[in-house]
Amino acid sequence: MTRENSAIADLVSDSDPGPREIGFSVPDRYNASDILFDNLAAGRGGKTAIYCPLGNRTYAELCADASRFGHAFVSLGLQRGERILMVLNDTPAYPAAVFGALRAGFVPVLVNTLSPKDLVNFYLADSGARVAVFDADYAAIFDDDGVKGTAVETLIVVNGDRRPDASSDIRIAGDWLTAFPDALDAADTGRDDMAFWMYSSGSTGRPKGIVHLHHDMLYTALAYGRHILGITEDDICFSVPKVFFAYGFGNSITFPFWAGGAAVLYPGRAEPKAVFDCVARYKPTLFFGLPTLYTALLADAGHRDADFSSVRLCLSAAEVLAAETFAAWKDRFGHEIVEGLGSTEVLHMYLSNTPDAKKLGAAGLRLPGYETRLTDLAGNDVGPEEEGILWVRGHSNAPCYWNRPDKSAESMRDGWIWTGDRFYRDADGFHFFRGRADDLIKVSGQWVYPLEVELCLADHPDVLQCAVLGMELPDRRMTLKAFVALKDKAAAGAETTKALQDYVKAKLVPYKYPRIVEYLDNLPKTGTDKIDRQALKARPLDPET
Repeated sequence: MTRENSAIADLVSDSDPGPREIGFSVPDRYNASDILFDNLAAGRGGKTAIYCPLGNRTYAELCADASRFGHAFVSLGLQRGERILMVLNDTPAYPAAVFGALRAGFVPVLVNTLSPKDLVNFYLADSGARVAVFDADYAAIFDDDGVKGTAVETLIVVNGDRRPDASSDIRIAGDWLTAFPDALDAADTGRDDMAFWMYSSGSTGRPKGIVHLHHDMLYTALAYGRHILGITEDDICFSVPKVFFAYGFGNSITFPFWAGGAAVLYPGRAEPKAVFDCVARYKPTLFFGLPTLYTALLADAGHRDADFSSVRLCLSAAEVLAAETFAAWKDRFGHEIVEGLGSTEVLHMYLSNTPDAKKLGAAGLRLPGYETRLTDLAGNDVGPEEEGILWVRGHSNAPCYWNRPDKSAESMRDGWIWTGDRFYRDADGFHFFRGRADDLIKVSGQWVYPLEVELCLADHPDVLQCAVLGMELPDRRMTLKAFVALKDKAAAGAETTKALQDYVKAKLVPYKYPRIVEYLDNLPKTGTDKIDRQALKARPLDPET
């Protein structure tokens, strides 16, 4: 049975963007676990679904593991729609637990594995989860102090037998799951029933639970997996961004299993050597990264011997890719990195370049299945080729933030997501990111977008990574501060600072240069490997500034 002959009809129009209904149809009764389990009906049971240093899994084995998880969750007395918190490394246990929960009608809640104990406690309390599944590595987080004040009753440990110091009911998955059947019928869920959650990073307040529905995974597969990746059952996906990250979830879970391909899951921190080793060992055909990752790989000596000949597409998202990184990667490996943009609220990409239609620095064109519009702050559409705030509409949009009606009303309006991101759309329909809606600052009486200065600095040949932020001085004046990691750390100093400032003055109008430059060996990163701008903003100003 092919995807094209299934009941899912492709109704998308690929003509120019416009204010009309576009999308893909999904049956009214649908369970997201079919993305995995349909591979059994397609005769792929013996095909490898996951490559992992901890052991590979065929589709038959993965479906059996998922079924056992589903039965195990049912045995705990959970009711349809109850949440199950998951703090898991990228191993076969992750998709097994997720698809098991989905198939049984429960709601997996995927959270960052770098979350500290107090934040995991918040996730538990906010979601109301009575069950948590976690790698043995994180057992200490789930002690009695970690689950205090929450509804948690049962703790399930995977990939080890390290028990938390807790009075909760503790189950070691490796032993416990073997008692359950290896087949499970899908719960009779609707396409618009709640399926899974992810949490926002919380950089502008406490994290928000982003609710996704059963048809959302399939929708992103039809939009991005089919139209941008052209993914088939012959593909092997290696996503360095982790599964808990919406970008990684699509790359490692949705797209490979929808197509009957395979995913490479690496459980550890993605240091350059580990990444190069995985590419050499598993020979992926689709490689997914972030701009910071591509920069780090090129800066590591291991890239000189790395072999990416198996890879047919390199993808990037989340941040703007510097022109120098794009050029250096193409020069070394022969691949033009394909940039795109998505969000957790939309689940995956809604803008993307393609191998054949691309512009350097652009987030890309509108994806099939999505509508976009640009407005001023009052919500009025801006004119052609004018900057505006980006709105996006598609049927993978989250309907709400859990228990946050104020934030839901602010961001989710009549089926649209108000992104808060400023964009410019050129005559060809390509979108260019211009910063956040509230990023515009006035320096010496002139308005400046910090991102414009950051992109300029990033192109300087001596700069490895950088971030430019608006900073308030003690006398309440605003100024631009650049945080810079140099390729040659020893070059940091007044001479280099002047060279960087002169470079910006020459490339942009002179008043846009960063008045302050601080050198760091490495820029801090969030759990999803983006530059941690909140951490940079919290750094104290030099008292002599």
